[in-house]
Amino acid sequence: MKEGPAIAPVAALLGDPARANMLAALMDGRALTVSELAQAAGVTLPTASGHLAKLEAARLVAAEKQGRHRYFRLSGPDVAQVLEALMGLAQRTGAVRVRTGPKDAALRSARVCYDHLAGERGVALLDGLERQGLVAGGDDLALTDQGRDFFTRFGVDLARLEKGRRPVCRGCLDWSERRLHLGGALGAAILSGIVERRWGRRDESRALVFTPDGLEAFNGTFGLSPEPPTEQPGAEPAPAAPRIRVL
Repeated sequence: MKEGPAIAPVAALLGDPARANMLAALMDGRALTVSELAQAAGVTLPTASGHLAKLEAARLVAAEKQGRHRYFRLSGPDVAQVLEALMGLAQRTGAVRVRTGPKDAALRSARVCYDHLAGERGVALLDGLERQGLVAGGDDLALTDQGRDFFTRFGVDLARLEKGRRPVCRGCLDWSERRLHLGGALGAAILSGIVERRWGRRDESRALVFTPDGLEAFNGTFGLSPEPPTEQPGAEPAPAAPRIRVL
């Protein structure tokens, strides 16, 4: 028997439908209670607690206590990246859930993958950054000098990102587009910038809903092709945001 990491126990944990649903519910980076995860998985509280104990023991989730509640979250972006890749594999092999309407369409358009932008807009973002020479493509994504100047003006503290343990730029396989979107610390900083500028907001699912003005600002800032204005349900106009152009 060859030596190496034992993937079978981890695969067995991910293969249970209830545990898979719990992990999927945590993919937007938020921490949830046992009762919230039980509801997401469609199981009882005792059953959910048992599943979470196994996931915590395997270091797939982490828990912290606040008051009377324990909150669970994914243990890190590496777990989210594996889950996103598995979603893509499931779709490619035909093992997909039945689409349930507009909310799924919204998820395919723009969603949160742990803490960065995914979906059609996430893939378009990375394409735009590479096209403008802000990020060097290939197997190992990296900021160019032009990109460093651009994101400094966007308000990203690159020195802080580079001191962290997490890669600044990292490609993450998008399960719906089957191409890479931008993950890593920079991907998280961009999503934070989108939300802080009120270009878009997160709904109760993982979907990120852009306002009409916010989508225009997003496209203009990152040099993406403009789209015909479409009113998204529940969207409110955002205050005009200064656009950053690459000189």
